[in-house]
Amino acid sequence: MAKTIARNKKAWHDYEILETFEAGIELKGSEVKSIRMGKINLKDSYVRIIKSEAILIGSHISYPQTANPHYRPDEKRDRKLLLHRKEIDKLMGKVSRDGLTIVALSVYLNKKNLVKVQIGLARGKNIHDKRETLKRKEADREARAAMKKYI
Repeated sequence: MAKTIARNKKAWHDYEILETFEAGIELKGSEVKSIRMGKINLKDSYVRIIKSEAILIGSHISYPQTANPHYRPDEKRDRKLLLHRKEIDKLMGKVSRDGLTIVALSVYLNKKNLVKVQIGLARGKNIHDKRETLKRKEADREARAAMKKYI
């Protein structure tokens, strides 16, 4: 069972997620400890494919207080994602052809305690789509409350 550390709730609100992928992430020493402590923020983070490599841009990983100040990596640096060549080619084709976006959805630890990032191929929502989603969520919440009260 994977332990979710951080979620990008804004991505689910702003985008329609079409397909998801699991990617490893290249981290430096103290960043793993920080992620395990939950000091990561995925808000406004996205993925770009540069020179046939997937790069996570805009994520913020705070360093722990116990880290040596001389070896602290930049908190907002770009981080390389580890994907198979076929997956990178597929993502690059969809982004360039269909005008889609790749966003980071969540960070979690898998069964082997490795840090993984769930990324999603997404299409932006319009304002009326966002409002419709909120209305549907509210209606579902009211229906669940009514069923709970009835039982």
